Amino acid sequence: MIREMIVVEGKDDTTAIQRAVDADTIETGGSAINKEVIQRIKLAQERRGVIIFTDPDHAGERIRKIISSKVKGCKHAFLTREEASYKDDIGVENASIKAIKTALENVKTEFTDIEEQISWQDLIDAGLIIHSQAAKRREELGKILGIGYCNGKQFYKRCKMFQITKQEFANGLRQIKLKD
Repeated sequence: MIREMIVVEGKDDTTAIQRAVDADTIETGGSAINKEVIQRIKLAQERRGVIIFTDPDHAGERIRKIISSKVKGCKHAFLTREEASYKDDIGVENASIKAIKTALENVKTEFTDIEEQISWQDLIDAGLIIHSQAAKRREELGKILGIGYCNGKQFYKRCKMFQITKQEFANGLRQIKLKD
């Protein structure tokens, strides 16, 4: 059994998680998260810990940001868009059991009080922002680092939040270059 409570968007996500692992979930009911849900997540964080496991889309990212801003020290599980896609639908409920287990095995812990490791200039120098292939590079590096896909500003925040070291960053960049 997974000790932490897993925060998901809806009932179908809960079903998918429970097919893959033995875990308890809290459903946000979508992106309109009310105060009661936030209170339940805060209580869960205090007692058992929380893993935020939302869809790899705009709405899922919005939910992740809302929860992270109100509940400190959350852990995060990420799926790629490919892992969470079925036809035109993107969601945790579409992921395979293997993809869900892998995402939960590679959970990242959020740290907010640690001095930044990666600089904005590092992202520019790596072509992760202000570059014609920036989005593609961020997607690839996000997979390698296990922090998911996001825009440049959010990528920078995640590198800080998950304490991605300059060494991890450099190793990830080398792997991308090997694929090119």
